[in-house]
Amino acid sequence: MNQQHLPLAQYFGYGRLLRYTFPAIVMMVITSVYTVVDGFFVSNFVGKISFAAVNFVFPVIMILGSMGFMFGTGGGALIAKTLGEGNHERANRLFSLVVFAALLCGVILAAAALVFLRPLLALLGAQGQLLHDSVVYGTILLLALPFFILQYEFQCLFATAGKPKLGLVVTLAAGLTNMVLDALFVVGLRWGLAGAAGATAFSQLVGGLIPVLYFARPNRSWLRLGRFVPERKALAVVCTNGASELLSNISSSLVSLLVNLQLIRYAGENGVAAYGVLMYVSMIFQSVFLGYSVGVAPVIGYQYGAQNRQELRSLRKKSLRLITVFSLGMFSFSQFLARPLALIFVSYDPELLAMTIHALVLFSTSFLLCGIGIFGSAFFTALNDGFTSALISFLRILVFQCLAVLLLPRLWGLDGIWLSVTAAEILAAVLTGLLIFFKKKRFGY
Repeated sequence: MNQQHLPLAQYFGYGRLLRYTFPAIVMMVITSVYTVVDGFFVSNFVGKISFAAVNFVFPVIMILGSMGFMFGTGGGALIAKTLGEGNHERANRLFSLVVFAALLCGVILAAAALVFLRPLLALLGAQGQLLHDSVVYGTILLLALPFFILQYEFQCLFATAGKPKLGLVVTLAAGLTNMVLDALFVVGLRWGLAGAAGATAFSQLVGGLIPVLYFARPNRSWLRLGRFVPERKALAVVCTNGASELLSNISSSLVSLLVNLQLIRYAGENGVAAYGVLMYVSMIFQSVFLGYSVGVAPVIGYQYGAQNRQELRSLRKKSLRLITVFSLGMFSFSQFLARPLALIFVSYDPELLAMTIHALVLFSTSFLLCGIGIFGSAFFTALNDGFTSALISFLRILVFQCLAVLLLPRLWGLDGIWLSVTAAEILAAVLTGLLIFFKKKRFGY
């Protein structure tokens, strides 16, 4: 294959960069809408406790599903670097290896989680109806976990395979499946919380199975599923490269669990429900940064493999400028839309509505800085520097946010919880900037 014919090998100005990353951005936004749609239908047609249950158990599902991000980002970085080196045959073997490994991992994790879900949720503080609803919702989603992992993995690998638009089509199909089935199962058939979970599970089946069928057949992408040789060293590199994304998602879920514990203490079930709305808005807005980072990562990885330092520097500068523009836009929109967004989910409860609007106004300040840490972690993953990427994710989410959510409420009460993410993002942005500066000579960007 002629290297110059690969889109990754071309020069990326702002227009081409935005066009190439746009499908990945939309994919991530649509995926984040899954839980938002469930939350909308559950909150408005099932009840407040069931709505709190969705938000209580979903971090557990996300911890397990984030294995897909690990295989997708870590595998995508190694595959893109291998393509940049001109070894297309090995790139296909690596592609098949990471897909099979993700599927096997999903089956094992789902089986184990089904056994321990109820005692785990009880240990985290769920009781009575909250515990029952959390188990119902979580059990159904665990049945689809292998496909959820594959869906997250392929969202990263579509860009690496040079088919970001196809990835967008698949994600749109999965998203529409979720929305239509939510309306049918929850409103039409009145299956309640189980219906919402079933709709999400079916959408994950669509998002995970279609890519497998596409890549298993002859296709027009750069990659195809086929035979592979189990390579322990390659898998170790993939897991190391993708550890930051895995750690980021696990840490986010652990922080959510910690925040829920704090909110039960400071504000009760209303606090948990209000935080659920915040998480919906945050997932959608942060998915723009995550989607851009996922979309641009194969380009960075390819240019690094090809040792094109001038293009690496250009990609780094352009990306940081675009992230800054996105950040300002996210913050402005979130301030303007705080009340309309809250009304979508909790208009039926005046006290909860007022709490949610106030929380959104404070929480939205985090959008000014979160894109820097998200891009920084993905940037070093693309450069196959898994340690630095994991360091950013570990400190940004697990250390900085946990400290903030434990300490700030002592100073400002409930407002300290809403502002904890902003405090953590400030520290993470400073850390990311320093690491990018001090490592530029090593990687030549």
